[in-house]
Amino acid sequence: MPIRPILQLGDPLLRQKTLRVDDPTAPEIDDLVRDMADTLAHWRSTTGYGRGIAAPQLGVLQRVIFLKLSGVEPWPLINPEIVDYSEDKIVVWDACLSFLSIFMQVERRHQITVRYQNLDGETLEFEAGDDRNLSELLQHEIDHLDGILAIDRVIDIKTICTREEFEKRYREASPYAVASPVTIKD
Repeated sequence: MPIRPILQLGDPLLRQKTLRVDDPTAPEIDDLVRDMADTLAHWRSTTGYGRGIAAPQLGVLQRVIFLKLSGVEPWPLINPEIVDYSEDKIVVWDACLSFLSIFMQVERRHQITVRYQNLDGETLEFEAGDDRNLSELLQHEIDHLDGILAIDRVIDIKTICTREEFEKRYREASPYAVASPVTIKD
C-alpha cells in the first residue's frame, strides 16, 4: 500500500471531529489500516519517532487509529473511545508526526479503559496504564479523532521546545524517542 503524506499543524482537517465507522470489516477500512501501517513504518524508519497514527493525520475523517509497538503485533483500533479513566494524572513529554519539530509537556490520565472494535467487528475493551506508556499514547491518538492536538494540552508554554532541544535535554525521559533513526526500540 502507498505511503501517504501526513497532514501538518495548521491543516484544518486535523481540527475536525471524525465519523464513526459503520462497518469495521469493510475493505476500505482494511485498506486504510494498511496505508496507516505503511506510513507509520516509513516515518519511524526515517525519523526514529512514531508509535501510533490516527486516520485524520492522513486526511481521513474516520474513527480509526493504528499502533505499532516493538515486540507486539500491529494494533488497529476502530471506533475507539475512552469509557473510564483514573482520577490521577501524569505529565509526559509529547510530540506528534503532524508537528515533529515541536515537543511539549502535557497532562494525561494515568490509567484509562478503551472500548474499540477490531477489523473483524468484535467489540473489545482494554485497560491501559504504565505498560508501554499505552495510556498516554492512546489518549494522544484518540484526541486526534476529536480534532484535539497535543499542543492543545500543553501544561505550560515554557515547556514547548524544538526537536533538537528535546533530543539534547530530555530524550531519555520520553517513550516516543528511540536510540537512533535506524535502531527502533520502545
